[in-house]
Amino acid sequence: MAEFVHTLRVRYAECDMQGHAFNAQYFTWLDIAHTELWRATVGPYQELVAAGFEIVVAEASARFRSPARFDDEIDIAVAVEALSRSSMTTGHTIRRGGDLLAECSLRHVCVDARELRKTPWPDAVRSAFEPLLAAG
Repeated sequence: MAEFVHTLRVRYAECDMQGHAFNAQYFTWLDIAHTELWRATVGPYQELVAAGFEIVVAEASARFRSPARFDDEIDIAVAVEALSRSSMTTGHTIRRGGDLLAECSLRHVCVDARELRKTPWPDAVRSAFEPLLAAG
């Protein structure tokens, strides 16, 4: 499966009193990496909104393996695991060098921007993401 990788550095404000990255922060990092995947694959998210669509998170999970700490440089790999008529599931791994820190999953659903009701992906979005899915 083709992966998109986004690298970032853990900031002091993202850490808890034990000096580890606070667990909820991982979901912010997933969102950052997913947004960058979107930008690289489809273009600016604002174009989707201007066309009358939004994406919402329907499911999120994380399995923590080892803590990230202040000033660690981490890689967040995103792989498209499933693409249905109106949803997309992405798998994420967060690593520091060769060390696996977390395994995560997100399922996004495409919705009509005005009514927030589930709707099929626009053709341009589907065609942009299908090759990433097929690469697996």
